[in-house]
Amino acid sequence: MPEQTLESIAFPTLDERQVREFERGTGAATQSYRDGQLLISVGDREFKFFIVKSGTVEIVDYSGETPKTVVVHGKGQFTGDISHLTGRSSVIAAVARGECKVVEVSSETLRAALNQCPALSDIVLQAFIARRQLLRESSDFVGLRVIGSRYSVDTFRVRDFLAKNRALFTWLDVETNPDVGRLLQHFGLTEADTPVVALGDLLLLRNPSNTELADAIGIHQPLEHAVHDLVVVGAGPAGLAAAVYGASEGLRTVLLERTAPGGQAGASMRIENYLGFPTGLTGSDLADRAILQANKFGARLSVPSQVIRLGWENAYAVLQLDSGETVTTKCLLIATGADYRRLDVEGCSRFEGKGVYYGATLAEGQMCRGSEVVLVGGGNSAGQAAVFLADHASKVHMLVRGDGLAASMSRYLIDRIAASPGIDLHVNTELTRLDGDANARLGKVSWRNTRTGDEITSPMRNLFLFVGADPETRWLEGSGVALDRQGFVITGRADERDGTARGSLETSVRGIFAVGDVRSGSVKRVGGAIGEGAAAVALIHQHLST
Repeated sequence: MPEQTLESIAFPTLDERQVREFERGTGAATQSYRDGQLLISVGDREFKFFIVKSGTVEIVDYSGETPKTVVVHGKGQFTGDISHLTGRSSVIAAVARGECKVVEVSSETLRAALNQCPALSDIVLQAFIARRQLLRESSDFVGLRVIGSRYSVDTFRVRDFLAKNRALFTWLDVETNPDVGRLLQHFGLTEADTPVVALGDLLLLRNPSNTELADAIGIHQPLEHAVHDLVVVGAGPAGLAAAVYGASEGLRTVLLERTAPGGQAGASMRIENYLGFPTGLTGSDLADRAILQANKFGARLSVPSQVIRLGWENAYAVLQLDSGETVTTKCLLIATGADYRRLDVEGCSRFEGKGVYYGATLAEGQMCRGSEVVLVGGGNSAGQAAVFLADHASKVHMLVRGDGLAASMSRYLIDRIAASPGIDLHVNTELTRLDGDANARLGKVSWRNTRTGDEITSPMRNLFLFVGADPETRWLEGSGVALDRQGFVITGRADERDGTARGSLETSVRGIFAVGDVRSGSVKRVGGAIGEGAAAVALIHQHLST
């Protein structure tokens, strides 16, 4: 049997029996389109899924300056990618070529069919995932264009938001890209209008807020005014696992995330100690697949959705969002994780987004290519980031306050750091001061050896901080949910008023559960968080049944 390529997985051909099976399972009708008619337009939010019965359907990329053909689907082939299930806007167009007949179904019908027919589900989902991967790896595909300066905080914010939410985009740096002036003139804009986000000539946003950007690309989902069975706050590994298990078992499930799915794990460029993946996987891949699973089963994910308060109405939990929306639920799962901790070092807050970063993704890797960088921290996240950055930067100076890494880092990462010629480990060392350059961007970093008192100041444009995190529980103030002294959510403790027991993941309030890094006593590992998310759903079922 010939080995399958990514292209063969991405563009399979269904035989006539499979097409008939799909038609019977969905009750879909055959529709006819004339040559040149649009089946899908760029930017469509609710677009349909098509299987070609005759004629062809051309998939066209309009994101660049000239339209480009991505692929032409013939008989037995089908349109679409993961946007069908996640609700994101379409990044391509589909055009009928010749007289064309297609099987046509809605996204909701497609979702139901994928759950009812595993054999077809495997083919379609694998194709969707492979197509998105091909687009990401394509040097010809532009996607969204972000035009802005590397010295702009807003440009960094837009790029960071798009990258964390796995949007397809290309960054055009005002300082270095020769096409920027012509493009801005084409849009009738100047450099003062940047950052600008464009998709061909069809979408143009000037310095959009994260919410405006999320609305435009379809990741901010409108929320139903209904009582949900389960609302999960936080879409890290624990929250995503709970959404998958909850939705797959028939619970009306909503997942609220304030920034981007994946949590801290989502920013990891390589997770190598997760069971079943001996060669490792990126946090982005893990999050992408979990999001697809959750959407396949009908969970609704909305980003950005910041919860600011927890209240009560008729014994139901009511979540107040910063947008003014409210969400009501029978059961609540707290999976908000923790916020990156800031250092009380002179200049640190001033250079956030202008040289100081709290994650190391491909976007940051590209920015520090060929230069020296400083990384502060001694945990697993710091180790993974150091190994990743060593492939891009000329040197990674890793600063650790303790005598070494053994107390806080997995052995495989310690060995990898020791073997890397691109990483210099500085133990018993602390950051002391940051200074700017002529562009009000990070220009110098100073650190001191706490044993000898020796201090070094070095020209440095990029600093990465991995110094722990504080639980994201401010929104729980006054809710009755018990927290420990550090602000983590306490679970499994008997009710002090009547002595009744609590499940291991249940908080001091009945029907409210906590999992992952936000929970007091959690193991702070991806596998542990996923296990807790799955286990919590079993407890939630028990609660709902009583």
